[in-house]
Amino acid sequence: MRIRRNMPKHEETRLLPYRPEQMFALVADVARYPEFLPWCAAARVRTRRPLAQDGEEMLADLVIGFQVFRERFGSRVRLLPEAGHIETEYLDGPFKYMRSHWWFEPAEEGCRVRFDVDFEFKNFLLQKAGGVFFYEAMQRIVKAFEARAKALYG
Repeated sequence: MRIRRNMPKHEETRLLPYRPEQMFALVADVARYPEFLPWCAAARVRTRRPLAQDGEEMLADLVIGFQVFRERFGSRVRLLPEAGHIETEYLDGPFKYMRSHWWFEPAEEGCRVRFDVDFEFKNFLLQKAGGVFFYEAMQRIVKAFEARAKALYG
């Protein structure tokens, strides 16, 4: 059993004035991430296939760049629109592990969006550097999704 200490983890919930289906579609459109996400230099969807339950699975690569740091990582993304849930599972790249989840729930004001991410870098120096700016980076990423929603949906 591996014990993890001080690994970056972030959870956030936001109420947004958009429909859950709109926010789901925005987050599911991985190929467009370089257009609006900070530090996302490139994105590629390798494969897509339907899931047995109502949904779809894709294998996708993102290239993240920040100053001298530039890494590609692959993920398995499960899109479950009926459940209003997107889950991402790390496949390969600079992490020991990485998981993220998005939930989109109807709310009187529009949509309640919940997001969480948990990861650990393989490289100790990257892990230390990532820990320093992790919280600020997560806030910027969530704000980037909000700004994208406003640009797309008004």
